[in-house]
Amino acid sequence: MTENTSRYIDPLTDFGFKLLFGNEPDKDILIEFLNTLFQGEKHIVDITYSATEYSGSYTKEKKVLFDLTCTGQDGEQFIIEMQRTGQKFFRDRCVFYMSRLISAQLPKGKDWNTPLKEVYLIGIMEFQFNNVDSNYLHNIALMNTDTGKVFYKGMGYKFLELPSFDKLEHELESDLDKWFYLLKNLSRLNKIPSFLDKRVFQKIFKIAEVSKLTKEQRELYESDIKAKSDWKGGMDWAKEQAAEQAAEQTQLNIASAMKKEGLTNELIAKLTKLSIEEIELITLG
Repeated sequence: MTENTSRYIDPLTDFGFKLLFGNEPDKDILIEFLNTLFQGEKHIVDITYSATEYSGSYTKEKKVLFDLTCTGQDGEQFIIEMQRTGQKFFRDRCVFYMSRLISAQLPKGKDWNTPLKEVYLIGIMEFQFNNVDSNYLHNIALMNTDTGKVFYKGMGYKFLELPSFDKLEHELESDLDKWFYLLKNLSRLNKIPSFLDKRVFQKIFKIAEVSKLTKEQRELYESDIKAKSDWKGGMDWAKEQAAEQAAEQTQLNIASAMKKEGLTNELIAKLTKLSIEEIELITLG
């Protein structure tokens, strides 16, 4: 089933993500999602959505724009970010976002005599971290590297690495697995699977039906789908180009080695499929 003929929206588009997780009347969806992520570590009863644009405490500070932010009943703050592709400074940006929320808790000019509210960043990623284990959920905290014990419990990161989640329907063991499966596969489904029988999942399917979108919502969603399709096409083309260039470079390296061994240009061309002109341009070092 293609994106354009899907019965349900893609929750990994900007529109789909905010429709499901960013609406006040349906905030129980985000509450359930967060409680599942924290797996008993926290129990969130209620949330209040916050502004997604933050200017900072000082006029010269750079504005930041979050995908989604909310505050729990105890004052704890959550940033929920979607990231489609890996970026060189993605981790730096996540730390910067957290630092903004932390620094904002102390009013300008006030003494430092108050405990900080907890802050958490949840990153939903359509790419895999480099040089990190293959887990699909990464729980990051400030930790004593000598003892392995958590140094400070008031802040943390949870990264959902969607490409690393490859469980099939019969392999789903927990509600967390079901959330991962739903995020990855919602737009590919044409009916509600029997194993997604919790009330929150039933509600998501009801909201996510493309046929129930208003005309304006449909236009916004289709614009998002086109942007995602264009991005994917560009990424696929870049990968193909990189693979072709790597293959060509391999052939050039082989041709160079053959040339050093004294093989004729004609024989090298026959063996490597390179042109005589390309082989003549190879200089022996």
